[in-house]
This record gives sequence, structure tokens and C-alpha cells, in this order.
Amino acid sequence: MDVSRIRALRGPNLWSRHTAIEAIVGCTSACFIADLPGFEARVRSLFPAIGELWPGGGGASISLAHVLEVAALALQAAAGCPVTFSRTSRTAEPGIFQVVVQYSEEAVGRLAFELAQALVNAALEGSAFDVDAAIARLRETDEDLRLGPSTGAIVDAALARNIPYRRLTQGSLVQFGWGVKQRRIWAAEIDATSAVAETIGQDKDLTKTLLQAAGVPVPIGRPVESPDEAWAVAEAIGLPVVLKPQDGNQGKGVTVNVDSRAQLELAYQAAAEIGTVMVEKFLPGSDFRLLVVGDRLIAAARRDPPHVIGDGLHSVRELVDKVNADPRRGEGHATSLTKIRFDDIAMARLDAQGLAPASVPDKGRRVILRNNANLSTGGTATDVTDEVHPEVAARAVAAAQMVGLHVCGVDVVCESVQRPLEDQSGGVVEVNAAPGLRMHLSPSYGKGRNVGEAIVANLFAPGDDGRIPTVAVTGTNGKTTTARLIAHLLATSGLCVGMTNTDGVYVNGRQIDSGDCSGPKSARSVLLHPDVDAAVFETARGGVLREGLGFDRCSVAVVTNVGSGDHLGLNYITTVEDLAVLKRVIVQNVAANGYAVLNAADPLVVAMASVCPGQVIFFAADRQHPAMATHRAQGRRVVYVEGGAIVAAQGAWREKVELREVPITRAGAIGFQVENVMAAVAAAWGAGLSWDAVRRGLGSFVSDVLTVPGRFNLMDYRGATVIADYGHNPDAMRALVQAVEAMAAGPMQRRSVVISGAGDRRDADIREQTAILGACFDDVLLYQDAAQRGRADGEVMALLREGLADAGRTRRIDEIRGEFVAIDTALERLRPGDLCLVLVDQIEEALAHLARRCAEAAATA
Repeated sequence: MDVSRIRALRGPNLWSRHTAIEAIVGCTSACFIADLPGFEARVRSLFPAIGELWPGGGGASISLAHVLEVAALALQAAAGCPVTFSRTSRTAEPGIFQVVVQYSEEAVGRLAFELAQALVNAALEGSAFDVDAAIARLRETDEDLRLGPSTGAIVDAALARNIPYRRLTQGSLVQFGWGVKQRRIWAAEIDATSAVAETIGQDKDLTKTLLQAAGVPVPIGRPVESPDEAWAVAEAIGLPVVLKPQDGNQGKGVTVNVDSRAQLELAYQAAAEIGTVMVEKFLPGSDFRLLVVGDRLIAAARRDPPHVIGDGLHSVRELVDKVNADPRRGEGHATSLTKIRFDDIAMARLDAQGLAPASVPDKGRRVILRNNANLSTGGTATDVTDEVHPEVAARAVAAAQMVGLHVCGVDVVCESVQRPLEDQSGGVVEVNAAPGLRMHLSPSYGKGRNVGEAIVANLFAPGDDGRIPTVAVTGTNGKTTTARLIAHLLATSGLCVGMTNTDGVYVNGRQIDSGDCSGPKSARSVLLHPDVDAAVFETARGGVLREGLGFDRCSVAVVTNVGSGDHLGLNYITTVEDLAVLKRVIVQNVAANGYAVLNAADPLVVAMASVCPGQVIFFAADRQHPAMATHRAQGRRVVYVEGGAIVAAQGAWREKVELREVPITRAGAIGFQVENVMAAVAAAWGAGLSWDAVRRGLGSFVSDVLTVPGRFNLMDYRGATVIADYGHNPDAMRALVQAVEAMAAGPMQRRSVVISGAGDRRDADIREQTAILGACFDDVLLYQDAAQRGRADGEVMALLREGLADAGRTRRIDEIRGEFVAIDTALERLRPGDLCLVLVDQIEEALAHLARRCAEAAATA
């Protein structure tokens, strides 16, 4: 068994909507289970919880790749990861499999694959495999990487409202929504909260001053600079007192109920390790945490300090170990409770009770390990939300708003939250930015509260899912022009549009990245941009195969065509049917209220309608096409050509746009541009644009090198017509030939074409391109550059020439080294009235070269 490639699919992909690890696994004939006596028994002895290795119990055709799949999923499940999906698929190559296993955290998924390989190899070799250590390693990695309970609760609440999210760091910084609608949180702190408010909340003394001004009861006290000063303040305000850092959190360095000089010395030392020390009057009663979100009290909990109850049999240390064995307790904040720890503060607290770790307390005796009740130090929580008096809630809200915190943990000490604080000498002792939510989500006792829902409701108004209109465009040909035209229509409607395509990334018409940006990384960067009102993504096959989609749902998915395909034979996409399954990924991920725009003239595209979660708009030039006629008869949307106009129709309703008003089609003469316009019109319809905006946009969109570089760009060279295009497959050649025939001056016009071929196509595809061109062009200039994409020198040129063997029109064939040399050679031969098609490879460079040559010719005319 050989694993040759592992990659992470970080969005909806060819296999599922789950994030997953995909591996290419090679197995020889000896790697099938039927040929390995005793192998299954050895696997099960090493990992008893692996489950079924194959459905139905028949393993004659089951390979080690299948076992690897099952093991990688089962190891993650045993570690507590929420994963359910896996698949092993045979490829066209004998003994080669694609293994796909879901992950919740990428690093955990990769580690699970690594450990699964080790398990399979151990079973093959008869060696040992420590499955418990493997699961522990996975669990530890998962706990380190997954969102903590506070952030996770907010994310879960957002997902429940169909709001997309993205982790911006390995920590707790999360973005919800896209573009102009995005909001961000850092744990339980939201983006609207100012750094000023957070700073105030950290300064305990300043906070008290502000709260007093708002009429909120607080304990008296002040910062001190030495133990002597601390003792003087304690005596002045009256013992017992509380010592804590002026700028602290999570209960670190806090000591309460200090009633002696010796205790104060220890408490001062603990607080001073963190920062300036404050001395405050100790308020009798219980410790309560009140959670305020916006202008409402959302939850409340009574916090009890870490403690154990004696049983007359076990020592304090043994009782603590038993409490810490609770699976809800962990070392950090990933679990609902934190383990109780023995440290200097715990030892001092035991000593104050006349106990030591080895002491055996009497049955029923409550032994306190710490005076403060923070969950971070091992405390417990009891939900008291329904008991809070309205006046107590009002004081908590006033405290949060006085400091300026949108999500605030207000710490109150009082006898009971059922009475006003003023009636019982209670008070607010702290306010906390980014409060922990564990005690409210999963209290030790009482009802859990969905506080994440309240925070999301503060971020997004009812009904707002944080999404912007998103259009994904794919197909064999026409997707770049269609994507650019859709973006233009959206911009004409007054929207700031983010667009990705094979030429770059654009925001509001400005290019912010260059190169082939038709993959998921570029899509995510557009959705991250805070100015974007709508997004259009050209979605190429390579990005979907490599990483999946860069979004979870799109408003509109456009499939221009599949035709005879392109790039077949690469990455195990060997047939047009395989290609259609890949391209339909965007259709499968249309929003429930969205649309798929599908080419009704392409049977493979029509078949995609069955997997669309939303509705379908079919387009085709022929309104009588069976798929179009049936769809319209059902009262659904169609776009077609009739009487020199593009028509959008649904039932008896119709809207028309005259083709003579659409420059890119040359009054309908360029058939493939008419196809592109129909797809764009349907997408605009699905996105909800007004028809006035659609008409304005179509009328102002031209096919020049600035608007659609390399897509049927027309130029003049000394009276001859030059067309520059990036067509690079047989279907594109057919469309270009039809366009040339439609606009040509006549059959006697002299025509030439400049063409190369990409080495990563099949031989037949390379030959077919020139076979199609040979029926239309007199001169063919074949060129070759250095990059042959895996082909030997001259091999592509030879295949192109072979395609011209039976050319009906071509009489002259030249072989030239270098794209620009070939272009210059073709231009020098042109005479007024001639037509030259230049199939560019280096789009930007070749177009710049052509523009420069045409400008030089015009200057010397």
C-alpha cells in the first residue's frame, strides 16, 4: 500500500459537503483482503472498535485502501471527533484508489490518516500498535485546536441561523457573514466593543469609580503598593477583605475573606505576581456571575469555590482526584469544568481549615480548596437565571453599559439575587470583557442557557443571515466572459462587486490580485473584503479538485456547458461524465432560495437540475428545445432567443432585450457570445436585479481587452481584422469558427490563425483543434514556447500538424518558435480586408504585444 498524495478539501467538494482529507492510495493485487489470510483478525485485535470493514460482510474486492478509510474515520470517532462520512473510490488506473475521510479539524484528520497507515502496516507485519496512545494523541490534538466552548456556542448559534463563519486564526477570532455584512468575534467579545471599554473593564479601580457614578453598588477599597499599605487599608475599611490584581482575569491572584496579617501577606504575594494589588471590603454572601448581552440580562449562575465533601475514608488529595476524574473537567477551557489543582493558595486554604492534603475529613465536611469561585480555578456553577430580581438585572445592565461592553460578565457578591443589592449590602465586584460562557452553557447544576443565540442576535437582526449575493460560474467554455458580464450587471445596479476569474481578483473594478484566481482561496479573500456587496466567482475544475469550494452556499450557480470537455485524463477525470459530476458541485451547493442557471442544449448540464436544492433557470437559443418547453410549461423560468431578442419568460410573463442593443453579440452574429449573454441574463434574474439595470449593463459591456481580455477581442491592423482569443479546446474552436464565418467579409477573404497547444491535453484533443480550424483558415501558424507541460520538444507541434492532414481550406502551415514571433509573422503578412485569429497563451503579455503592434501600425499609416 502506497499513499502518494494527501490533501485537505476545505469546502464542499466532489465527494460531499463535508471538510475531508483525500488521499491517493496505490494497492497491488496482493493488497486485497481476500489475499491476506488472518489480516482482518489482526486489525481487530489491534483496534477492536474499528467496526465493519465493508458493507454486507463480503471482502473479496475490498482493498487495504478501504481498511485505511475505515480506520482513519474510526480513530477520529474514538477520539470524540464529530465525523461520519468516508468513501473509497476506484480510479481508472488498476490498483489506484481515492480515499476520502471527513475531518472536523484538519490537523486531526491528517494525523488520523497517518495513524491509520501505521495500524494497517502493523497488521500486515504482525507488529504492535498502541491504539490507546493513538486515540489519546488525536484527542489531545483536537482539544488544542477546536473552538473552545464559549466561541463554539456562538458559532453553533450562527449555524443554526444559516450564517456562514470562518476562523481567521487558530484561536478564537471568527468572522460571521460575508463582505459588507460580516461581523467578527474574539471568543465572547464582539467587534463593536471598543478597546477603550475593554481597557476600562480590566482596570478594577477605574471600573468601580464609573459604576459608583452610575449608581451601582460596589465594595469600598483602593490600590496599594506594599503589604504594609495593604494592611493599613484593610484595617481602615474593616476586616475581612479581598486582595486581587487591579488588572486581572479568570480569578488569577484573587484571595477573598482575608482576616489576618499572615493571610494578607500570602494574598498580597499572589496578587502582586500579576500586577498592582487592590484591597477591597469583603462582601458576605455568594458569588454570582450575571451575563449581559446588549441591554438584556441573558443568564445568571451562582459560582461555588472548588471544594470536596469528606467521606471519612479518603484523604483530601484522594477526594480531589475523584472529583477531577469527572470527564467534564479538563486542564484548560475546552471542557465545561476545570480540574481542581493543588498550589500554594490551595495549601494555605487547607491550612486555614486545619487540614493538609493527606488529612481524612469527617463524613459530610465541606473542604474548601480556594476562596474565589471562578470556574477557571476549579469552581462549580448553578444556574439561577430565573431567580434574578429585576432590580439586580437592571444594575448588571447599567454596569455593562457604563463600561461600554456589549457582552459582559458582571460579578456580583450578595446573599441572594432574589432581592435588590441595596437591601442586602451586596455589590458588583467586577465587570469582565469576553466572559467565559461555560457556566451558563453547561452549569454543574440546573438548566443550561443558549447564550450563544443571544450574542448572535446582537450581531445580526432577525432574518439577516449575513450573506451577500454570490454567483458561481463554471463550464468548459465561456465562464470567464459570463462571470465578467454578471459582475458588470451587478455593478450597474450600484453594488460593489468582488470578482474572481482566471485573470485575477477584482473589487469594485480594481484588480487586487493577478494570475489564475479561479480557486477557493481567491473566493475566500473576496468574501473577507469589507466593502463587497455581491460576489461573482469563476469556479474552475482545478480548485474544486484541489480544495473544494471557497463558500458553503451560493445564491446562483451558472453552468455554461460541458460539451466535449477539457483537460480530460487529469486528476482521474477521464470522461465528460466525470467532468459533469465535478462541475455540478456548484449546483449541489445552491441555497434553498437560490437558482441554478443551466444550459438546456447540453444534456449533461440539463441532468444537473435534479441535484439543485433551489430552483432552475434553463437557457438555450431554441425555445422549442424539449427541456425548455417542458420547463416553461411547468411555470418555471427560461431564457431564449426569439425574433432578434433575448427573452426571459415564466408562464405568461415575458421580458425582452434586443440583441442589437447588446454590443458583445454584434447584433446576435456571434453565437457563443449570445450563449454567454443568455447565461448572464438568467443569473441576473436569479439574483433579483431590475430589468432596467440588466438592459443598461448589457448595453455598456464591450468585448475589449480591458473588459474581457483574451475573449474575442477585436483589433485593427492596417485595415485587417485581428481577433485575439484564449480558446484552447475543440468546443472553443467550433464556436470561434462559427463566429468568424458569421462576421467574415466573404468566402474569398484570406484568413490566418496563430495557434499552439497545451501539453496536458489528450493527443486526440490537440489534433482535433487544428482539424476544426483547417476548414476555415488559409494559413496556420503553429508556435511552440518553452513550457510543454510534460511533452517532449516538438511533440505538441507534431500533433497540431497531424490535425491539419485533411484540412479542407488550409494551404500553408508554418512552425515557429515563440508566441510573439508567431504573432509578428502573422501580422506582417496581413493585407487590408484580411482576418487573423490569434489564439493567445500568455494572455496579458500577448495582448499588450498586439496592442503595441496595432498602435505602431496606426501611427505609421
